[in-house]
Amino acid sequence: MKKTYLCTALATLFLCNVAHAQSSVTLYGLIDEGVNFTTNTAGHRGYQMVSGDTVGSRWGIKGAEDLGGGLKAVFQLENGFNTNTGALGQGGLMFGRQAFVGLSSAQYGTVTFGRQYDPTVDMWSGFTAAGNWEGDLGAHPFDNDNADWDYRINNSVKYVSPTLRGFTGEAMYGFSNQAGGFAQNRMYSLAGNYQMGPFSAAVAYMKTNAGGTSTSGALSDGTSVFNAQSQQNIDAGVSYKFSDKAMLEFAYSHIDVYNPTGNLYFNDQPTAGTQNSWKFDNFEINGQYYFRHDFWLGAAYTFTQAHVATTSGHSDPKWNQVSLMLDYDLSARTSVYVQGAYQHVSGGNGTDFDYADIVGSSGASSSGNQMVYRLAMTHRF
Repeated sequence: MKKTYLCTALATLFLCNVAHAQSSVTLYGLIDEGVNFTTNTAGHRGYQMVSGDTVGSRWGIKGAEDLGGGLKAVFQLENGFNTNTGALGQGGLMFGRQAFVGLSSAQYGTVTFGRQYDPTVDMWSGFTAAGNWEGDLGAHPFDNDNADWDYRINNSVKYVSPTLRGFTGEAMYGFSNQAGGFAQNRMYSLAGNYQMGPFSAAVAYMKTNAGGTSTSGALSDGTSVFNAQSQQNIDAGVSYKFSDKAMLEFAYSHIDVYNPTGNLYFNDQPTAGTQNSWKFDNFEINGQYYFRHDFWLGAAYTFTQAHVATTSGHSDPKWNQVSLMLDYDLSARTSVYVQGAYQHVSGGNGTDFDYADIVGSSGASSSGNQMVYRLAMTHRF
């Protein structure tokens, strides 16, 4: 009898271990904290403690359960927060960065449902300095193409294909969740990425309708960069890794914003009906050089040409921005770094587009020039 009990206990323990081996749950996080200095914010110097400028401070839980036959259930819940105050990020949402669940198959791809990053972020933004290694100080003006991950998509269904001969595809649809308003505050997006050896390339497209006009739609009110009747993003990028020491990337994006009524970065929001369209073309070249595996330098240059059409006229502002980042890894999880960015803008024609405003600064400049410096550290756990 004792042997029977012992065998039963051992068998139960073995089965529990097998079940545990088929599932995994990981708790992870990252803290980015530093000091920023802005040369001109409304005519004054700005000194700030800023959390999450280069990579957003966060903690999260992600996991997978093996369902058999090569199929897995997957989930991820990710929270953003401000290290300086302890406040929740993304408008105070508990899991404002990501919250999704889905099914994944090595043969057929992955389908997920919830609040997620769109395909332009997943497959294209990594070709930009902002989306890859530099964060805010490398972002294009007003983060007009979302390369700096300013917003996510609610009520979304996303499909990611398996990789076939170096190519991966991705598609997403974000529901409006409004009865009788199927196209009100919705989005859809497609992207493709190709990688072969040291060469990578991507193209992406995203369209939103009435983004940010309601809290129930794909883009929550106050979290999108632009509030407008519609917006489309067209993106492309290429990169080449010359060796373990050097990498060079080029990124292009074209953004059309129709009948805009708001901008996340503007002091004076446009009156409804006075703005016809805002169009941006961003051209960026960036690269990284590793002096050693734990010590590297990154540099980026962006030229942005815009066309602003209003009921009273138009203007063609231009931005030139240069940025640098020097990073040293104290360990596999802890790094210290210094950054600097300079922006010059001209041709705004008496509008908010006249004033330099680097993403990550303490506010818009009183002129067409602005510089921002940052000294900071990151820790991953």
